[in-house]
Amino acid sequence: MRAARYSTLPMMSEKPLDGGKPHFFLSAAEPSADVHCARLVEALRRLHPEARFSGLGGPEMAQAGCRLIADTTARAAMTYNVLGQLGWYHKLIKKAAQSFRADRPNLVIVCDSPALNFHIARAAKGLRIKTLFYVAPQLWAWAPWRLHKLRRLCDKLCCILPFEEEWFGSRGMDVTYVGNPLLAELPTGENGESEIENEAGLRVALMPGSRKAEIDTLWGPMQEVAERIKEKFPGVKFTAVAVSEERASVLKSRQVKGLEIEYSISSVYETARGSDFTLVASGSATLQVAAAGCPMVIMYQSSRVLWHLVGRWLVRIPYLALPNILAGKELVPEFMPYFRSAEPIAEAAVGLLSDKGRLEEMRKGLLAVTRPLGARNAPVMTAEIASSMLR
Repeated sequence: MRAARYSTLPMMSEKPLDGGKPHFFLSAAEPSADVHCARLVEALRRLHPEARFSGLGGPEMAQAGCRLIADTTARAAMTYNVLGQLGWYHKLIKKAAQSFRADRPNLVIVCDSPALNFHIARAAKGLRIKTLFYVAPQLWAWAPWRLHKLRRLCDKLCCILPFEEEWFGSRGMDVTYVGNPLLAELPTGENGESEIENEAGLRVALMPGSRKAEIDTLWGPMQEVAERIKEKFPGVKFTAVAVSEERASVLKSRQVKGLEIEYSISSVYETARGSDFTLVASGSATLQVAAAGCPMVIMYQSSRVLWHLVGRWLVRIPYLALPNILAGKELVPEFMPYFRSAEPIAEAAVGLLSDKGRLEEMRKGLLAVTRPLGARNAPVMTAEIASSMLR
């Protein structure tokens, strides 16, 4: 995203405009960040019942009592897809800056999505408003040269992966590991449905992601893989997870004829707990699937041209899937990105489902790497840190 510039204005009053009530501005660009920020609003409200909340986000934040100046989640994009929406994002950044001047917040909290949130933070810093980054941008995976920008824009960094605290801290950041918000409220325990007893009982979950671009590129190939699984295991039952009824309708309208699929709304962890195997889009859902102890194959499709021109030069790590990053090895097969046929993915899936030993080994490995992530309550810890920044 092209840099938007904001001049540093004269210092404004440090007091909130509404009778001394603290005012928090939160910025979330994607459905997952919308959920994280909603839980953070709830935690902050317990500490500050009188607080006001405004921001950029979606229905979860609105439900939690945050006044939205724009709904960003409907336009959520990933990687290269953001390039087609630059004009809209530029207007959004200007709108946020105007909001800061009209109703100055005490603290701006930005969640993930550095393509947008670096600009939101810059607008806040131009007005000398403190900024907290919740969910650290994954600069250790790509674009580490942006660290100097993050240091300049960020007063406090809350990271959600254990190794990030040392990585950012050793590079001059004020950082705290707060735990993973996806796993903080999940029930503990292992998935007792780990082994496939017979083909008739096989359950496979399909998780094509929440973004329109993901559904456009992954839902068709994911069903191709499902058809191959059905050929090998005729009694298999498929469940697709959608983030909303609207997204479920989109999936249903594109369902392959002859493939029977049940649909579940916003229940990644629960669906994975009741499944023997999952085909899942790369992203935060992979951690919930991993925490459920459900073996998986991870998919993400991209433009071959853009990947070779841009993507492969930015990525600095051997693995892109979060479970593999945490494990430090290829714990689960990742096809990120793939460009043409889904046949290699189908072969990997069928091969895994035919090998109970490998499935059980994968299940134990997934539980081992994710169990520590839920030991801290990320929204509560982050709310306490945000509260301390008001002083």
